[in-house]
Amino acid sequence: MVKIGQIIKIINRTVTSKKILFLFFLVGIQGLLLGQEKPPNVIVIFVDDLGYGDLSSFGHPTIRTPHIDQMAQEGVKLTQFYVGASICTPSRAALLTGRLPIRSGMAGSKNSGNVLYPRSTGGLPQSEKTIAEAVKEKNYTTGIIGKWHLGHLPEYLPLNHGFDYYFGIPYSNDMLPPRYKKAPKLPLYENEEIIEHDPNQKLLTKRYTEKAIDFIEANRDNPFFLYYPNNFPHTPLHVSDDFENRSKRGLYGDVVEEIDWSVGEILKTLKDLNIDENTFVVFTSDNGPWLKRGKKGGSAGLLYEGKASTYEGGFRVPAVVRWPGKIPANQTFDAITTAMDLYPTILNLMGSPLPDDLTLDGVDLMPLLSGEKKKVNDVVYYYLRDELYAIRKGSWKAHFITKPSYSKEKPKIHKTPKLFNIDVDPSEKYEIGEHHPEIIEEIKDIYKEHQKTIKPVKSQLDLGY
Repeated sequence: MVKIGQIIKIINRTVTSKKILFLFFLVGIQGLLLGQEKPPNVIVIFVDDLGYGDLSSFGHPTIRTPHIDQMAQEGVKLTQFYVGASICTPSRAALLTGRLPIRSGMAGSKNSGNVLYPRSTGGLPQSEKTIAEAVKEKNYTTGIIGKWHLGHLPEYLPLNHGFDYYFGIPYSNDMLPPRYKKAPKLPLYENEEIIEHDPNQKLLTKRYTEKAIDFIEANRDNPFFLYYPNNFPHTPLHVSDDFENRSKRGLYGDVVEEIDWSVGEILKTLKDLNIDENTFVVFTSDNGPWLKRGKKGGSAGLLYEGKASTYEGGFRVPAVVRWPGKIPANQTFDAITTAMDLYPTILNLMGSPLPDDLTLDGVDLMPLLSGEKKKVNDVVYYYLRDELYAIRKGSWKAHFITKPSYSKEKPKIHKTPKLFNIDVDPSEKYEIGEHHPEIIEEIKDIYKEHQKTIKPVKSQLDLGY
């Protein structure tokens, strides 16, 4: 390849028009080669507790999300996208590591809660390799703006997991005293420093958006990975004055519509900086809606149940992927995909090798997103803490254990798993196991083989609980 420095030396010696024409030819080739070789920027927007039915493009009749809807029109809508867990901490660990949380100790157990708390002393182990750590090896600049929730002690914070910049809150926005004992006032971090306590949550989405835009603008000429996990629409709900009382859905709808505005500002910035066509953007949620919160929580649409359950409403979330010129526009795919697929997808886009010493649970989505293949995966594992409650294989889902979310009922173990055809019956209303005993046996075999891949590790969620 001709280097820019070599071209400059040629310029200093060039006097004839033929040489000048040849020089421009070389510069053109250089530009083409650089354009081909420049790795894409990546933005992952990961909101909190947004349900499958909470976007207008996913069927909500009164919440208006025009920017996310436009993102779907310019990219791909994934209608069967699953997270790695139906609650905050393990779901975030799954996305950033490409691994089921049971493998990293981030799943929890019967001795712990479902997530990390301000009193917790555990966090994402250093033995895990996050997306941020992997892409830094390819000279990417990395940033996280928003909710971390993978350990609040210094050794677990984002700057010790591959991120160059951090602005946000280390756990959920409701983890305040006196409800959570030993909780300090809600801390807002910039890098390793707490810059505020109890920030005005009405302004959080606007501040996050400003910081995201600043990060993008500062890195317009360099490849970057931006992880934007907004704290909302997790309760308590807060919205800026500009969006208050705008949605027919009430305060919850106001919050979602401000998130939609935030997405629009980020996409507009990419276009203004002329890096839109070299940026891979994902929008999704960490788990299903917090139904316990009533009208302050969201909706899973036609899916059954929500957050903290292993029914579809807990694990299946809205997802949109956009990359102009690389991913066909205005596509809807019903193939099974997961948040853990983002890890190998992003690393392969950047030319970063996958870890050879860690078991990954995701696959590269680009053959699907580009239209080359109809599916890339057909198995989903539904864990609640460290117990495998259900498995989906293709259209079929078998429940080995069932339990309503946030219920005092004890988990019900099914000697014969309950079977549903999820493509036919996404609401999980019609149990049909007696008609398909062979399918149950097939999924039971998958269960046994999967368990052989699980090695015991210390539960980080038990520490300090």
